[in-house]
Amino acid sequence: MSGGDDKAVPPLTEADLLAYVDGQLPEARRGEVEAYLAAHSEEAERIAAWRHQNQELRALYDGVLDEPLPERLREAAEGRAGESAAPLVRPRWPSYARAAGYACAGLAVGVLAGWQLQPAHTPAALGAAPGLARSAAVAHATYSPEVRHPVEVGADQEAHLVAWLSKRLGAQVRAPRLEAAGYSLVGGRLLPGEAGAEGSPTPPPVAQFMYQCKAGTRVTLYVSTGVADQGETAFRYEREGNVGVFYWIDRTQGYAMSSADIDKDALLSVATAAYKQLNP
Repeated sequence: MSGGDDKAVPPLTEADLLAYVDGQLPEARRGEVEAYLAAHSEEAERIAAWRHQNQELRALYDGVLDEPLPERLREAAEGRAGESAAPLVRPRWPSYARAAGYACAGLAVGVLAGWQLQPAHTPAALGAAPGLARSAAVAHATYSPEVRHPVEVGADQEAHLVAWLSKRLGAQVRAPRLEAAGYSLVGGRLLPGEAGAEGSPTPPPVAQFMYQCKAGTRVTLYVSTGVADQGETAFRYEREGNVGVFYWIDRTQGYAMSSADIDKDALLSVATAAYKQLNP
């Protein structure tokens, strides 16, 4: 498109594009956006990735939007506040569209804290591990589809990436070599830690390393240094929407290997390769 053609379309903002993806843009403006995207293939690819992110986030959250408060938490809360007659009030859910919007704007999606993110079938549902798996799944769904900016620091700067993430997390982190499992490091990024209870200290940030095979399939390793010391745990598996997650705890560090594109056995193979290097 020529410079004159660009001027025919009013300047677009990120807010316009996000509203377009969420179906909240006025009809007249929508046509302008579609004309712009038809002439800018890279932007059209970015919008397609955003829509895919929306679908992944819907898959993660839609199934629990209307779940009742788990009985175990209702009983615990009523026991702690026996003298109070105030009824329990379910926390408000932010819409998946808003969560996706924040992610698409380049802001990491902070995992929603509280009971609503804990799978009821998980044995350690009140512990840190299920939250770790959910956080890893959301981060994977958010960033693995990215075409232009899947990572903050690329694999060509691996030494800098590892040193930077270690400094920010306050602990030594490593990017395991997964070539033997068929995956090469793409790079990594820093993400905000999972929010704790109101008034609790700000959680340390977390790291995400992204890997890709020759066919283009991606897996991500999520690393958190903010979990309670649980010694060492065995592998556990969670399925969050379309994302499979194998996760484990080593003292105060939590690890989660995620993918939406390979089956459970293949993901286990990759997770095992990472585990052997991180937990020799």
